[in-house]
Amino acid sequence: MYCTAQEIYIQVISVLSPSDRLRLVALIINNLVQYNTNIVNQSDTWTEQDQLDLAIFSTQSDNL
Repeated sequence: MYCTAQEIYIQVISVLSPSDRLRLVALIINNLVQYNTNIVNQSDTWTEQDQLDLAIFSTQSDNL
């Protein structure tokens, strides 16, 4: 029996093909979304100002 997520990953997930791993990720995410619609902490999302700041910074760093 597996005790930790790390053990499950090493012994089960890592041997899957990349496409099967992506399918597993989609299954897990879809299940979590159905289970709890409040999974996203809104304080962790980017505001429009955050995105604008990043865009401005990224254009300025090209000129360095």
